[in-house]
Amino acid sequence: MNIILLGPPGSGKGTMAGLIQKKYSIPQISTGDMLRSNIKEGTELGKKAKAFVNAGELVPDSLVIAMVKERLSEPDCENGYILDGFPRTIAQAEALDSIAKIEAVIDLILDDEKSIARMSGRRVCPSCSATYHVSVIGDEKLCSKCGTELVIRKDDEESTIRNRLKIYHEMTSPLEEYYRKKGLLVSIDVDGSIEENFAKILSALGVYS
Repeated sequence: MNIILLGPPGSGKGTMAGLIQKKYSIPQISTGDMLRSNIKEGTELGKKAKAFVNAGELVPDSLVIAMVKERLSEPDCENGYILDGFPRTIAQAEALDSIAKIEAVIDLILDDEKSIARMSGRRVCPSCSATYHVSVIGDEKLCSKCGTELVIRKDDEESTIRNRLKIYHEMTSPLEEYYRKKGLLVSIDVDGSIEENFAKILSALGVYS
């Protein structure tokens, strides 16, 4: 089962990808992780990508696609995989069509204001990296593990989240339409609990399994 997972910031995409990975014993493939791994290992593709990263430029589609193609040829992908963060553009989606057969595109749907509430409520301990949410800890300002004062990460500030959501919608809308026309897009409302949301995904994937 070859799956693409789409979802805005705060939709729980990472959590759902992890659960799908465990359920079907297939790898979660993140282009961000791949880039970092290739650069760290000094592969030929990594060296080329590093030049763009060091210059503060976007890594070209051709390099990203080459990395994806190489990763999908590895033995652990024989029974399927979850693509997380790829494709991001129609050009990438068209290139992916030439190297892989995608069987389902799961689109996690969550209202922007609910995404913002989920993410802006996060609190992080700068000392031990423990994470909390105000819906659970209320007005508590100290880490229960080490006593350090909790902070709000820049990524979790409302203005940052709104900008990330805006960019996400601009990039993803064309992809949704692209895969909808192919009959592969399955939209899942993820306003429920983790268990409820995962059950909906499993039900949707049952059509393709």
